[in-house]
Amino acid sequence: MIISEQTALVTGANRGLGRLLATELVARGATVYAGARNPDTIDVPGVIPISLDVTDPESVAAAAKAAGAVTLLINNAGSSTGADLLTGDLGDLRLEMDTHYFGSLSMIRAFAPGVAANGGGTILNILSVLSWISLPTVGGYSAAKSAAWSMTNALRVQLAEQNIRVAGLHVGFMDTEMAATVTAPKMDPAAVAALAIDGIEADAYEILADDLSRQVQAGFAGGVDALYPALT
Repeated sequence: MIISEQTALVTGANRGLGRLLATELVARGATVYAGARNPDTIDVPGVIPISLDVTDPESVAAAAKAAGAVTLLINNAGSSTGADLLTGDLGDLRLEMDTHYFGSLSMIRAFAPGVAANGGGTILNILSVLSWISLPTVGGYSAAKSAAWSMTNALRVQLAEQNIRVAGLHVGFMDTEMAATVTAPKMDPAAVAALAIDGIEADAYEILADDLSRQVQAGFAGGVDALYPALT
């Protein structure tokens, strides 16, 4: 994929990784729609702000109608309630699933026909190393990201015949507002944005942005013993 020839839409583009993804795409010559619930909060020069709430079907449909020329869709919008699976509020757990799974799926269902009609393109789902390994403190987030990863795999096969490549970005902690309270090492989100766009340009299906993601992926063959050593 030649980025400068694409029309892209980035969800959750008003802050964090989404803002930097939009910035990186503009720098590489793409036409960029930047989606956010309040488009007035988008301050990236060169983008086309668009009102978008991925959990609202009417908002998603309106965005698909307004940005019909899209050939690159990046599902970045996210939530992080910190809800515990056993004790957390069910509303918070539903929000995680509505945002990361149903929200991304709704965007793909709405935009895939247009991408196909435009000759094909790429969909990138921003996932997480936490889609592969779960921590009790963020059980709701991990479950939603795992569902999004499974959905990514299914649609990757289903949409290939329409010349649509479905990719996933896996990354650990980044130095963004969402991870402000995390004391573990965090990646520079600008570097992650550049790696993500590099991966899209290289037609990669899986983009692993850090050593932690690579280590966890490598541990799959070891099963529970390798991924959760505290249980053994």
